[in-house]
Amino acid sequence: MLKYFKENQLVQYVEKQPKDWQEAVRVSCQPLIEGHYITDDYANEIVNNVVEHGPYIVIADQIAMPHALAESPGVLGTGISFTKFQEPVHFYDEKLGEDKYATLFFTLAAKDADSHLKNIQDLMELLMNEEAVAALLATHSKADYEQVLSEFGDV
Repeated sequence: MLKYFKENQLVQYVEKQPKDWQEAVRVSCQPLIEGHYITDDYANEIVNNVVEHGPYIVIADQIAMPHALAESPGVLGTGISFTKFQEPVHFYDEKLGEDKYATLFFTLAAKDADSHLKNIQDLMELLMNEEAVAALLATHSKADYEQVLSEFGDV
């Protein structure tokens, strides 16, 4: 997965902290927009879904997986991007009354349900490697990412 991000130019380190989670989601979509995997409409759909359903995209402490339905007209192709923010992005879950935070954003786009499932399976393989996740959390630049890639390139 780490090689995939690099080989497809889907690695992004954000210097300027977004003002809120909505901006963070849109920023995390940029590599996929630039790569013609998605349109701005897909980014807006993710934001609207989180507003409506709560921060379902925060799947673990410090990890967000922004995504919407595979059938979205804003999806042009299948891909996953990696975005690292310098500071945690705050989400609030009204239903649970909990604050949630994410620094690593793995933004998914899938053209169909099978591709969506494969994306999630591939990503889970990476996220289940606690050492690789800890190493990614400690990164601050693409140079740091290269170091993690050399260490955990098989993940």
